[in-house]
Amino acid sequence: MLFHRSEEGARLDDELQFHLEHQIEENIAAGMNAEEARHAALRSFGNPTALRDQARDAWTWNWLEQLWREIRYGARTLARTPGFSVIAILVMGLGIGANVALLTVVRSVLLKPLPFKDIDRLVRLFEADSQGRFQDNIVAGGTFASWKAQAHSFDDMAIMKHVEYNLSGTGGQLPELANAYVASWNVLPLLGVKPALGRSFSESDDRRDADAVVMLSWGLWKRRYGGDPGVLGKSILLDGKAYTVIGVFPAWFTYPDVKTQLWTALYHERSPELMQLHTAHNFDVIARLKPGVSIQQATVDLSGIQAQIRRQFPDGPVMDAANIRPLLEAEVRHVKTGLYVVFAATGCLLLIACLNIANLLVARSATRRKEAAIRCALGGSRARLIREQVIESMLLSAGGGALGLFFASMILAWLLSTRDDIPRADAIHMDGVVFLFTVGVILLCGLFAGLIPALSSSHKQLLKTLHEASRSVSGGRGSTRLRQFLLALEVGLTVMLLIGAGLLLKSYRQLRAVDLGCATNNVLTMDINLPQVGYESAEKRVAFFEQLQQRVRQLPGVRGVGISTVLPGQSHRRDDTFKIAEHPPLPRGEVLDAATRFVDPSYFQAMQIPLLQGRFMQPGERYARAHYVLISESLVRQYFPGEDAIGKHIAPDLGEGNKSYEIVGVVGDVLEDLGSPAEATIYYPLYMGTERSAMLAVRTASDPMVVALPIQKIIAQMDRDLPVANILTMDQILGQSTLSQNFDAKLLLAFAVLSLLLSAVGLFGVLSYIVAQRTTEIGVRIALGARREEVLKLMLLDGLRPALIGLVIGVAASIWASRLIQSLLYGTRPLDPIVFVAVSLVLLMIAALSCVMPAWKASRIDPMQALRAE
Repeated sequence: MLFHRSEEGARLDDELQFHLEHQIEENIAAGMNAEEARHAALRSFGNPTALRDQARDAWTWNWLEQLWREIRYGARTLARTPGFSVIAILVMGLGIGANVALLTVVRSVLLKPLPFKDIDRLVRLFEADSQGRFQDNIVAGGTFASWKAQAHSFDDMAIMKHVEYNLSGTGGQLPELANAYVASWNVLPLLGVKPALGRSFSESDDRRDADAVVMLSWGLWKRRYGGDPGVLGKSILLDGKAYTVIGVFPAWFTYPDVKTQLWTALYHERSPELMQLHTAHNFDVIARLKPGVSIQQATVDLSGIQAQIRRQFPDGPVMDAANIRPLLEAEVRHVKTGLYVVFAATGCLLLIACLNIANLLVARSATRRKEAAIRCALGGSRARLIREQVIESMLLSAGGGALGLFFASMILAWLLSTRDDIPRADAIHMDGVVFLFTVGVILLCGLFAGLIPALSSSHKQLLKTLHEASRSVSGGRGSTRLRQFLLALEVGLTVMLLIGAGLLLKSYRQLRAVDLGCATNNVLTMDINLPQVGYESAEKRVAFFEQLQQRVRQLPGVRGVGISTVLPGQSHRRDDTFKIAEHPPLPRGEVLDAATRFVDPSYFQAMQIPLLQGRFMQPGERYARAHYVLISESLVRQYFPGEDAIGKHIAPDLGEGNKSYEIVGVVGDVLEDLGSPAEATIYYPLYMGTERSAMLAVRTASDPMVVALPIQKIIAQMDRDLPVANILTMDQILGQSTLSQNFDAKLLLAFAVLSLLLSAVGLFGVLSYIVAQRTTEIGVRIALGARREEVLKLMLLDGLRPALIGLVIGVAASIWASRLIQSLLYGTRPLDPIVFVAVSLVLLMIAALSCVMPAWKASRIDPMQALRAE
């Protein structure tokens, strides 16, 4: 009965025809003529159509046949109004597409487990402050050693650090600066990762006296070595030193960053002295909890050990507690709030789309209420009428879902090209779960948009319905009130989106308007990392930097050249503790801390950082004469209140014994992070000779990118194996530092504008519908003396009423919702009156414009034509 219904139907017709013909033959045999015999047979036999329907009622799978019939009926009905259908599918497609795209991102980044063994037991460990000021501080090598030796809550624990290597070119290849990690040998067994080729690090590789070995990422192996398995066992040059390739990671392994290309053994690369220090916070630590041990228990375990370490080093920068986060949470915590906010915005957009479709269907069903009333009066069930309307809505939703998947793929492609900084960006793709989510959204949207108009029509009072469905009152006032209610909700959601977007946009503009404290226009920067081999001595490193600056200064249009280990706007990179020789000893357990930068004497002039007091460092103050430092204005306020800092001495904890530096100048504050206040900063001389990695800053008279290629050529002439990386202008650096805020604000604004457009269309449709309903009434009013200005005012009020109600609802909801995004705001209050007032005025203006045309049309109605039409 499922697959052969047509054959069974033909057989049933044949059987009924056989019985009818048999009865006719019997009647003829009884003496009737052919015509009388046929009529008598039909009277005796009954209505063949009714008999056939009764017989088919006993068949199985009738519900499926009925459903298919109603689907075809719904498709034909929608085909009769192609304009309505196309608009409805497009609106639904936009809402579903945005939701599917953002659900894919949220699930891939925030919800999908990392592809490691027993991921629920993998955690990230941090040093922390028991007072709650610092909760996610990176870990010192000595602290890790103490945790690993004394903690009882973990099966294993590994340590790692992000570094960069100069990967020398061979066989005609160009050198490049490769992102890498140095890690203890057990990091891969801890994660449960096995190489695709070769072997992993062994404990014997992770010693200072071992041979230098390296593992390659799948991407680097494919891109630079053509996927040649023969690279195993061969040597590559990192920072001018030979490393033997022992393995290649699988293609899916992109932890902790998709940009990571190399891994080397930590204890081979770092000195034993550094790895025993409790004061040098340089490393990331991951661990695997023992079965049955909770994060809370492990935190208590580590905090007890950390408290003991603090007691051993009361005068050093050592935290007195520990913090533990699940590994996934630790990786995505910086983008979590922003992604959830944008995902919530897409949910609002989808709800607005559904409300819009429901409004269209309410109007459409109002024009068909006479048909529905007649069908009910003739015995049609209300359930079937509701089912037909829901099926029409489902067809629209299914069409919107198909279009939404196309929109979602486009949104994801754009998103990945725009935000490659999102953690786990390589894991973002649509899969079976996303497809099931899409199906669920289609069903929910179809039911939501279809049931509202279907349930709004009552089976009772058929005479009243038929009366309301006349030309005088086409559609009934009940459906009009329902449309206004739905539109008020739609406007409320739009207001909430607009206010959220306005707050984020204002926050972003406040952030970009912050004065960095230095030159940002026409400044080019690039990273330079001098390898150990070839630049072993401080003299060679200083000679390279000085010669480079001298040659770059000779380029046309160059106004200043400077070198620093950290440039403004690049976020916090390094801080160190220090003592002030002229101040009394600090109380036990307290330390002084400041951001640390190493700069050359011309850096301040190149970046136009003002000198507030004293003098700059001189070019000759280097090597053994590097006794002088400059400090920032914030450091003076924090550590030298009410006194002159010039001539005072700073003794840093830089592993140089009791060496102190005289303060010779105070410079203006610069911001390391646009969203944070200026930090107390100490500028040490780059020509102490200890730094190998630095950033070149070049200020020009015009477009700084013009000198980018000439500078690269100069560096290649000085050292053909030295790569140059991250060639960016200061404006680009600031753009990268505010990329997340810019993205969130603009994406939310796009959703809000789209919602505003949908609301405007809804307002226009509602008032146009009301005008069409009340054409006769308006004609009578005008015929009886009502002024056209009064009619215009009446119609405008009818249209603006749901907008005003929605505005009140939206503002009230925004007061609550704005506090949820408070952590994303900079220099902007959650209840910013300017944003709230501006959004309200924009909404009212758009609402008024949407209502003007139908209201004007109503005021221009010719009463004679309206009455004659009635």
